Order: sequence, then structure tokens, then C-alpha cells
Amino acid sequence: MRKKPLVLAAACAALVAGTLSSPAVAASKAEPSAVQAPATFTHPGVGSSQAQLDFVRAKVQAGAQPWTNAFNQAKNSSYASLSRTPKPRAVVECGSYSNPNYGCTDEREDAIAAYTDALLWYLTRDDRYAQKAIQLMDAWSGTIRDHTNSNAPLQTAWSASSWPKAAEIIKHVYGNWPNAGRFATMLRNVYLPEIINGSNSNGNWELSMTEAIQGIGVFLDDKAVYDKGIALFRLRVPAYVYLESDGALPKTVPSQNLNTRDKIVNYWQKQETFVTGLTQETCRDFVHTGYGISSISHVLETARIQGIDMYPEFGERLRQALGFQSKWERNLEPVPSWLCNGTLKRGLGPITEVGFNALHTRLGIAMTNTQVITESRRPAGSNNLFVAWETLTHAENPA
Repeated sequence: MRKKPLVLAAACAALVAGTLSSPAVAASKAEPSAVQAPATFTHPGVGSSQAQLDFVRAKVQAGAQPWTNAFNQAKNSSYASLSRTPKPRAVVECGSYSNPNYGCTDEREDAIAAYTDALLWYLTRDDRYAQKAIQLMDAWSGTIRDHTNSNAPLQTAWSASSWPKAAEIIKHVYGNWPNAGRFATMLRNVYLPEIINGSNSNGNWELSMTEAIQGIGVFLDDKAVYDKGIALFRLRVPAYVYLESDGALPKTVPSQNLNTRDKIVNYWQKQETFVTGLTQETCRDFVHTGYGISSISHVLETARIQGIDMYPEFGERLRQALGFQSKWERNLEPVPSWLCNGTLKRGLGPITEVGFNALHTRLGIAMTNTQVITESRRPAGSNNLFVAWETLTHAENPA
């Protein structure tokens, strides 16, 4: 197995903090935040809380919509198949755009399947689903040793975003998982070293990494790991979503040395006009932009479950990113020439439910364009990478 550096020191630079207001979450002056990991971790606590899952279970049992359609979508998917055979590999090799693809799709989809099965067990209490989730997690924890090639960090992040969601439900609610310790060792020794130091690639890479690091930190009850993920998140989010209050140019991650306007413009896909809600990858395509927005919403939600509300700091960036992308995803008007040279590559993906629920359902913020996109595309399925069943888990969920 390759040796990779494992750095667990929590480092946090000056942060853009904010205060909650109506109708928006307004950005405020920069100030440091000393709070990172909770004093005690809440379980299950990655992606969805027990209260949220109980809310969904009651809705499904009552046959209510949109949860029942979303439940059937998940239950009827290939991810929920009780005859699924795990396909673990000792070494998963993923090149750019998964070329070569030696175990990449298998790993991601087995991880999503484990989460799907854990979720279905929670909602149905059919033990076959829990046992299938355990079979999938045990197969991989007993086999995988490394990720290689150029996409190894992103592949690791995507898979490690799903594994903890499954493991949290099984370990802390179902129980009776003899190899839970081996699974924890896999996350610490195989997954963390690949992602713990972040990435200077496109922002969706590091945002996915922060989601995975945070989830692993929760499952391992490891505050140092959790803190490292949040420290990366605090630097990356302001550098991914632009707000007018940032100034003439977007914020940057110091390690990327984007120290001139030309460098920043080039990194922002050659976009020269910066407007609130634009992201670093908007002019690349909405698919990758959606990955980044999704991970932002996931980290904020898990942090809230862990008792640390980061929406006052980052909610406005999430709201504006969702709103801007949703507006142009709707394709209601011609794209102006100043925006991505007048051409957008749409395809936002099933990524709006978590952020929309947090900001609209819980905080009461009007989000017209995001609401239209979210409600018109229910039930939201899976992107087959790291997002799955978020209408089921988060639609109109006040818990």
C-alpha cells in the first residue's frame, strides 16, 4: 500500500462569519470561530438525525406524499436489491473521468447501496436490509487497501461520503455489527489519508472531501478529524461561492496562490464578471457545480445535527448558490453575454433538497427558483456518486 501523509492538526484562518436575518442570511464582518467539533458527538448524526428519520418513518407509514413516492423510488432501485453481490477490490484505480475504472463504480455504488439498505431498514424495520448493509460494509472493510491514479482523492471522497451514513444507522440504531471496528479502521487507514489534506483542484473536490472527513470524524468520534474537515470547509466555501460583499474579486484559498486577477479569472472558468451566487464552476457546468453545492449543504446539516449551527456563517452563500443556479437551470430567459460567454451547460442534479429544506422549511426564507426546481423534480433520486434519496430524507422535514 502506498504511504500517504496523515495530517490531523486543526487549522483555521480568519473566517467570514454572518448573522441570521430575514428574508436572507446576511454576511457579516470576519471573525474567527473557535467552535469546531461538538463536546460529544450525536449518533446517528451524519446527513440525517434520528428525529429526522423518525419524521420520515411516520410519513411513510401514513402513506403521505412526497415521502411515499420517494420511499418506493429507493426501495425499487437496484441499490436496494437484497440479491446484490458486493464487488470489493483491494486496490481501486480511478483515472480522470474514471478512465481507467477498476472498481470505481463498484465502490461508489456499493457504498450508496449500503446507505440505501440502512435507510430502508430504519423505515421498515425489515432486518434483511440491515443485514445486506452489513454484508456490503464488511466485504469492503475486509478487502480494500488503497485508491490509486489521478482521481483517487475524489473517488475516495465520494465513497467516504456514503459509508458513514450507512454505518451510523447500523451501528447506533440496529446494532449487532461484529465488524464495526474493522470498518472504522478502514475509514481511518484507507480513506482518511487520501483526503485529509484537501485538494487544490476544482472546488467540488475539496468540498466533497470536507463532507467525507466530517462524516468519518463523527463515526470515529474523533474530534481532530472532524476539526480538520471543518477547517478546510471554512476556507473553501467562501472561495467557491461569490457574494458581492466579498469585493471586486472572489475570495481564494491561500495554498492555491491565486494572487492576481488573471489567475482568479482563469480558475473561475474564465468568467470575468462576478455576481452574487456565481460559483467557481458555474461556467464549467452545472453538474460539477451541483456537486459542490450538495457537499456544502451536507456539511452544514451534519454540523447542525452535531449541535453546532453553521448556517448563520454560511447559509447566505448556500442560499445564493442554490438560487442563482436554479434560476438559470429553469431556462426562462436568454443567457447574457457576460455570463459564461452566453452559454450555460445545465444539469444541476438531485442536489437541492437538503439546502432548500434547511433554509426554506426550517428558517422560513423564500427561495422561489430553488423551490420550483426542487418540487418539480421530486422525488430526487441518486446521482450515482454520493447523493441519494434526499426527497425521502429531507423534503419538508422540520426536525
